[in-house]
Amino acid sequence: MAKPKRRYVCANCGSVTTRWQGQCADCGEWNTLAEEAPETVFSAKHSLSGGGRQIAFESLATPTVPLVRQTTGLSEFDRALGGGIVPGSAILMGGEPGIGKSTLLLQAAASIARTGADVVYVSGEEATGQVRMRAVRLGLADAALRLAAATSVRDILTTLHNGPPPTLLVVDSIQTMHSDAIEGAPGTVSQVRASAFELIRYAKENGVALVLVGHVTKDGTIAGPRVLEHMVDVVMSFEGERSHQYRILRSLKNRFGAVDEIGVFSMEGQGLAEVVNPSMLFLSGREDPVPGSSVFPALEGTRPVLVEIQALIVRLQSGATPRRAVVGWDSGRLAMLLAVLEARCGLSFSSAEVYLNVAGGYRLSDPAADLAVAAALVSALADRPLPTQAVWFGEVSLAGEVRPVAHSSLRLREAAKLGFDRGHGPEDAARNGDSLAFSPVSSLAKLVDRIVGTA
Repeated sequence: MAKPKRRYVCANCGSVTTRWQGQCADCGEWNTLAEEAPETVFSAKHSLSGGGRQIAFESLATPTVPLVRQTTGLSEFDRALGGGIVPGSAILMGGEPGIGKSTLLLQAAASIARTGADVVYVSGEEATGQVRMRAVRLGLADAALRLAAATSVRDILTTLHNGPPPTLLVVDSIQTMHSDAIEGAPGTVSQVRASAFELIRYAKENGVALVLVGHVTKDGTIAGPRVLEHMVDVVMSFEGERSHQYRILRSLKNRFGAVDEIGVFSMEGQGLAEVVNPSMLFLSGREDPVPGSSVFPALEGTRPVLVEIQALIVRLQSGATPRRAVVGWDSGRLAMLLAVLEARCGLSFSSAEVYLNVAGGYRLSDPAADLAVAAALVSALADRPLPTQAVWFGEVSLAGEVRPVAHSSLRLREAAKLGFDRGHGPEDAARNGDSLAFSPVSSLAKLVDRIVGTA
């Protein structure tokens, strides 16, 4: 048998190297390499073609019993999941510390337990008394869920195998779990991978819905090996700013539903409350028209959400380098849009500071926001407010053209439902604007003429 080699794994990106070094060569993080227990290396003469057990193959036409989703009692949570929790599925939920992951899962677990289902909540970060205090504060003390504080995967699985499998198993968090079959401290790459594998295998074999809570790194990605996201069925991100009361539950991967679905919650004294109409939350306080403010009908999965985009232009008197500050949008996209406005429309932003903000701390990744951002920038530069009851959407090319975007009818219907009376966007969206007046915009030059030429 060959001698096993040492290997070091980065806890941030999961890259493997044969020698230790202070900085990871792939992601650039410092002090993230940790030695992993080496795997047994067999001789090349060893063959795996015999000695195993025969596996059974099935046809695609084999009849199966349809899986019935388990609703959580929180419609926004079910929406992000695609309709509820699928039995036997593994869900990974990540989010920044203190954002409300444990509160949301405790509310969902208590709601499912109140229906008579068997729910197990295992906390590796808090004592049972701390979890019980939170349950009392949230008014969930009457829920008949089984609570435990443990970090040993062997102890957890041994206890669960001694009785009927539960309907839901919540593990908070996977970085605190420890498997005695692997050397290393909890939270290392090998421990996270091995612990998650054992828990997921138990869930698949017994039809148990498993929810794993994951820590995140400073850049917002889930800590631990990247293979962890491949092992689970659903990856969810709980986002939001601590200074704002709202939280967004976003589905990043879903084998049983659509991705990019969101659920919106509001952090209140009694826990997380559902926000049925998030557009009203992001559009509050728009009574008076202000230059540099536009409304964009964003699309998250199948849900249209209206958000306000705010722009501020400050002219510099000296020769200082102008600043570009962006909150909630891609800074590279803003630089491209400013270049198009200067090259195609003759507007000068080189001697001015540009500040762009998506109201409410919302984060936009939809390319259809280009036209709304351009309208806000032109309005702020010309110091002329846009119509308060108008929405703007469309993708802008480097040639200054406004390109079509997907699901324009959903965007316009949501705007009409909230009282908006006019839409501005690509020409092909005009046939979908039956619910409100629609003004097509073919290029940024015509957008500038429309805004600057408005009295």
